[in-house]
Amino acid sequence: MSEAERAEALSLRKAQSHPWHGPPHAFDGEGGYHLSAACYEHAPFIGVSPKRMVECERDLLAALQCCCEEVHAWCVLPNHYHVLVDTRSLRVVTAALGKFHGAKSFQWNGQDGARGRQVWHRCSDRRIRSERHFWAAMNYVHHNPVHHGYVESREDWPFSSARRFLDEIGREEAARIWKAYPTLDFGKGWDESGM
Repeated sequence: MSEAERAEALSLRKAQSHPWHGPPHAFDGEGGYHLSAACYEHAPFIGVSPKRMVECERDLLAALQCCCEEVHAWCVLPNHYHVLVDTRSLRVVTAALGKFHGAKSFQWNGQDGARGRQVWHRCSDRRIRSERHFWAAMNYVHHNPVHHGYVESREDWPFSSARRFLDEIGREEAARIWKAYPTLDFGKGWDESGM
């Protein structure tokens, strides 16, 4: 987007009383979703220590397991996370993530001596529209630590389901899925009927 297009989009979001930088949740209900949330201004609040990373991953999965039919994939990075889930209610999932964010904000702000600090930006959701979209989202979630330069191989990132996925389906099938559903254009054209 050009600077003028960005300014126009921001102006429209303000006029509609939408958050300036985050889409409203569609609350489409049942189905598969790719959800992600970033720390405010992408600060590495999650990655303060390996212990905090482990606890964040554990508590995120606990929050999701209570309201999701299945958690297919996840990846927790120092300043954001991604999950791929099936649920009967997106509203219930976003409420659970809101409680998770609130609890983590309170805990981390206490630990860091920063009461009142904003920790999270918004949780965004993307409904999974097809089998192709599902596998591309799976690859995207697992490849995220490589994309951000934390590791060279996705199964080397300890705060993700990539190793579990590889163990379950094997290297050959994982390689086939990676080639068949690349992440190069992840998100492009998914609002069109072909995806």
